[in-house]
Amino acid sequence: MKWKKLGRVLDAEHGIAGIPWMQSHAMIPTADHLEGDVYRIYFAPRDQKNRSNIAHVDIDLSKPTEVRNLSTEPIMACGPLGGFDDSGVLASWIVAHGTEKFLYYIGYNVGVTVTFRNFIGLAVSKDGGRTYKRVSRAPVVGCTDVDPFLAVTPCVLLENGIFRMWYTTATRWEPVEPKPKHYYHIKYAESRDGIHWETNGVVCIDYKSDAEYAIARPTVIRDGDLYRMWFCCRGEKYRMGYAESSDGITWQRKDEEAGITVSDSGWDSEMTAYPFVFKHQGKLHMLYNGNGYGRTGFGLAVLDRAA
Repeated sequence: MKWKKLGRVLDAEHGIAGIPWMQSHAMIPTADHLEGDVYRIYFAPRDQKNRSNIAHVDIDLSKPTEVRNLSTEPIMACGPLGGFDDSGVLASWIVAHGTEKFLYYIGYNVGVTVTFRNFIGLAVSKDGGRTYKRVSRAPVVGCTDVDPFLAVTPCVLLENGIFRMWYTTATRWEPVEPKPKHYYHIKYAESRDGIHWETNGVVCIDYKSDAEYAIARPTVIRDGDLYRMWFCCRGEKYRMGYAESSDGITWQRKDEEAGITVSDSGWDSEMTAYPFVFKHQGKLHMLYNGNGYGRTGFGLAVLDRAA
């Protein structure tokens, strides 16, 4: 099992198309199927004040490195001053629910004692994804005794009327120099309506060694009776991880089978991070970020099961 890299879709190293609120980065690419081979890819660029807003481009998978319909205004912008998302918003997952689209996003604000505080928000589109409106000024997965530090990068599947979420959550911060160090792994939650979530502290992917401190951006695919998860994990630099499960709750890590790693040179030669895996015409595709946590943009790969 090996991923074939198709190239960088969007280059963000020197800003994007001269748009002022797209000064750098294209973080956490998230795909939504439009029609045929065409997908809308949501991503988070940063503006002059280093704040993230949500943008999109459309791509045709038959020629994926040719982008079109780049948004000239944010699909979603930062929340109000003092809100959980006043310093930035980043798309993470889209679920079709009846005639609506649920966009789960990350909202963050800048911390004082720690670097940042991040939680999960929800916006809903009633017009096929042209516009989104927040369901609340508060996060739908926020600060609780189960998740007291942060909750981010949700992956959500709707199965048999139940919303199932895999998400990143912190276990602690450590006071080290030059700035506090975060530790986070992946947990599981469920909801009846996609808005109110039961977070019972079920850990799906935990640290495999003392050197590992960040496990993030789970992306889950149901493949027959098997659940497959790709995620990114790091000690020094992000690399892709992989796990399998029969029920989506108890997972076995098989990182050696992730099937994708850094290139010898170029935009993804230092790290591979923030995967988003989706199925199109029977083939699995992966959007992912490269160097600098999305500073160099995002690329696309396709799974070659014969490799």
